[in-house]
Amino acid sequence: MFDVYSRYYDLLYQDKDYAAEVAYIAGLLDRYAVTGPELLEFGSGTGRHGRLLAERGYRVTGIERSAAMVAQACPAPGFSCQQGDICTVRLGRAFDAVLSLFHVVSYQITNAAVQAVFARAADHLRPGGLFLFDVWYSPAVYAQRPAVRVKRLAAEGLEVTRLAEPLLHPNDNRVDVHYTVFARDTVTGAVHTLTETHPMRHFSLPELDLLAAGSGFERVCAEAFLSGAPPGEDSWGLCLVLRKV
Repeated sequence: MFDVYSRYYDLLYQDKDYAAEVAYIAGLLDRYAVTGPELLEFGSGTGRHGRLLAERGYRVTGIERSAAMVAQACPAPGFSCQQGDICTVRLGRAFDAVLSLFHVVSYQITNAAVQAVFARAADHLRPGGLFLFDVWYSPAVYAQRPAVRVKRLAAEGLEVTRLAEPLLHPNDNRVDVHYTVFARDTVTGAVHTLTETHPMRHFSLPELDLLAAGSGFERVCAEAFLSGAPPGEDSWGLCLVLRKV
């Protein structure tokens, strides 16, 4: 997953407001008194969040499972990235906060995987440190229901069309999103087609609280990602802030 998709990842998400998201994350870190600069990012992708956080003075270490993503994640002052599995990573050092953005935790579809990610976050935090992440929120998934979506984008010499087709598994709190990407070279007319399926888990607040308690965390915040609104049926992306106790 993502090794092929990564070829068009930044283009497909060129409209994503990374600057606003980083400002929001920095605001949460400030709100909950994270004064140290050392951040660990689980699922750092191509490094766009990490580099922007580094520009704000943080020192960000990214862990990314996809070798293709790591290859595109250009190092920058204050930001570095390495390949690794967030379920098993052990860096042997402590951080002021662990971040996992853009629904990376929702890609952990088994109980064992989710518990492992929470445990690894706790392992890498100082006492009182924060684990900050966003997930798909179950009440919103069931209220709004995922739909087929088409996204079209263009860059110099390239036209990309992405078809996203969801399949719900309500007994597993999971949605399998099947992506078909058509990339057309506008000079030669050649079309490259790729397909990937991304299984996504969604969570309820009681479920997240149970996971937090089992890993030595307490919840200090749950709100709609970016807007800060109270969780509800319109909060597809839910932001959680947990403190290590």
